[in-house]
Amino acid sequence: MADLVCIEAARAEEDSTLILIDGRSGAGKTTLARMVAERWSMSSVAQLVALDDLYPGWDGLAAGVDYALKHVIEPYARHETARWRKWDWTRERRGSYSEVEPRELLIVEGSGVITERSMRFASIGVWLDAPAVARKRRALARDGEAYVPHWERWAAQEDAHILRDQPAARATLTFDVS
Repeated sequence: MADLVCIEAARAEEDSTLILIDGRSGAGKTTLARMVAERWSMSSVAQLVALDDLYPGWDGLAAGVDYALKHVIEPYARHETARWRKWDWTRERRGSYSEVEPRELLIVEGSGVITERSMRFASIGVWLDAPAVARKRRALARDGEAYVPHWERWAAQEDAHILRDQPAARATLTFDVS
């Protein structure tokens, strides 16, 4: 799967490549993003931004995507250094600054990242899909019991994103990762 994403991204033949990886919680977005970055880094520089660092809390899926567009995706597309403040989940506010340079590859992964607006700047978009039972099992294995009280409210935001933005239809590649 990661090899196919790299091949598709290389076909874009752009100075800077932007890969967006979307899917519901527990679908494997972060795992795929790391695998693509690792493979790409064998020959070049790959940078990775996780929307988990940008969402402003458990009710902030849409706001996090808007923040990513304004502070990461659009500056990168203009070949500018993208600079943003990470979300501090403990203090419930923006924290330290991070940045990415307008280099060859940027991967942005997270629920909600594929929208009509974001795909204007993307070289490719990847949608990952899996049954809710498998995704919940993966998410709880990853995040532990602390995620249990937030699962439904986060899923409702994902539902709204899917209905509004139709990410699977906009994606260049889709994978069933059940």
